[in-house]
Amino acid sequence: MAATTAGSIISPNLNSKIPANPKFSPVQIISFVNARKNQPGIGGYGVATAEIGRKNSCFRPPSAINPENPLSHYFENDEEYDIIREECGVVGIYGDAEAGRLCYLALHALQHRGQEGAGIVTATDGVLQSITGVGLVADVFDESKLNQLPGSLAIGHVRYSTAGSSMLKNVQPFVAGYRFGSVGVAHNGNLVNYQSLRAQLEENGSIFNTSSDTEVVLHLIAISKARSFTLRIVNACEQLEGAYSMVFLTEDKLVAVRDPHGFRPLVMGKRSNGAVVFASETCALDLIEAKYEREVDPGEMVVVDEEGISSLCLLPHQERKACIFEHIYFSLPNSLVFGRSVYQSRYIFGQILADEAPVDCDVVIAVPDSGVVAALGYAAQANVPFQQGLIRSHYVGRTFIEPSQKIRDFGVKLKLAPVRAVLEGKRVVVVDDSIVRGTTSSKIVRLIKGAGAKEVHLRIASPPIIGSCYYGVDTPSKEELISNRLGVEETREFIGADSLAFLPLERLRGLLGEEAPSFCDACFSGHYAVPVRDEKVKRVGDFVDDGLSGSVESGWTEAPKL
Repeated sequence: MAATTAGSIISPNLNSKIPANPKFSPVQIISFVNARKNQPGIGGYGVATAEIGRKNSCFRPPSAINPENPLSHYFENDEEYDIIREECGVVGIYGDAEAGRLCYLALHALQHRGQEGAGIVTATDGVLQSITGVGLVADVFDESKLNQLPGSLAIGHVRYSTAGSSMLKNVQPFVAGYRFGSVGVAHNGNLVNYQSLRAQLEENGSIFNTSSDTEVVLHLIAISKARSFTLRIVNACEQLEGAYSMVFLTEDKLVAVRDPHGFRPLVMGKRSNGAVVFASETCALDLIEAKYEREVDPGEMVVVDEEGISSLCLLPHQERKACIFEHIYFSLPNSLVFGRSVYQSRYIFGQILADEAPVDCDVVIAVPDSGVVAALGYAAQANVPFQQGLIRSHYVGRTFIEPSQKIRDFGVKLKLAPVRAVLEGKRVVVVDDSIVRGTTSSKIVRLIKGAGAKEVHLRIASPPIIGSCYYGVDTPSKEELISNRLGVEETREFIGADSLAFLPLERLRGLLGEEAPSFCDACFSGHYAVPVRDEKVKRVGDFVDDGLSGSVESGWTEAPKL
């Protein structure tokens, strides 16, 4: 590809420059016309990206070991790294004249699944038009951007990335041209055999432009010997292992696929005008007034084109292993995920906690926002008032300026403010969704006690997390998980609570009943449905080679011995 000049982007197939918007950077705008058979490229296709406003790398060095606290090497003092994050959300729309704008709204509804990058691809008159950018959906798209996304077909993606800068080249959807046309893809999940697949493809001459495992899928589609696009997807998916819920877009088709185990959610709905919508959660359907129809089944491929909707079995049937953390933390309470109400699940989690770990208390509060529904269930079951003891600020970004005179627990105080009138002199039960490293929990306990609470009893609406997730969830390495290293009592001492209790795994499985075996609880049990084939797997997000550090090894951790 020819070199770009500052403030311009090369349109990959037209070889013409598109002026970059001086008001917003970085954003990339790509037009992809039908690829010609003799189009230059190595490895079957070429991904076109352009980056503007690249920032310096800000990877965090390893924490210094505190001789007074040997665990400090594992539990860093930055609460931003002490949570589990979903990596992305996807949307696909077929058959609406305002598909691009509806996709924009649906991505708003899925913003909780990824806050660091967003993109939309539309199809019109044989052209795939792509706009992607770093930041929230509202930061990436405005009226002028949406006007550049015409067409009745669209796919969209919101992305979460990890420490350091979220690089534009890794923001999806990806768009590529191969000898039979152009294709866009948005992916939610993680491929556990990504490294081996990439090494094999590179050995055969493929050139990779990103560090995302999604790019492997495009290469596999491009080199497939099958003639039809749908069979190329089948051939590609036969080689994939791990979690994937994907939407593909061509000039005239929208295709949704889900891995045989159904790790990550993907639902289908219809608007009153007949437009078909796919999304990671039903909350996205609700916002754009699409009626929920059903889940895309594990191992299913749904094709929507001018002939209507068709479905085929992508791969042989496997036992479903839906991610239980969708109900514990990731999904919005108003969503229906895996056929169950997220709100109802969390409410019952709280009720179970009240039965399993009762304690004399005066008030029940939640760590907002994800602990609220479970706290309501706990309070109702314990017959104790629920009050808003912590107020969350929704206006704190990822960067902030700390005064020269250091403030203890500064990051937590920016995000959570205690209500002294609720807490002072009270025995307080605090309900949270999970404990990862434990550092944030310890700061919250200090915050509440600093507001005058007499006792602080921490109740966690999930079992102890003892293993990393390799199926599309951003979790620390196993060694960094506090519950993998310490028992409940030792964890309580580390956090500083007067008592600590988790949702028992057996009670969680009991709640799921006969469906319990169809849910993945590997992060609690250590039992992984799909073995990790590579010696190393992604530790968190797209930490690997973010385009700044030049390091391919820094973001990988040893795979578990299964």
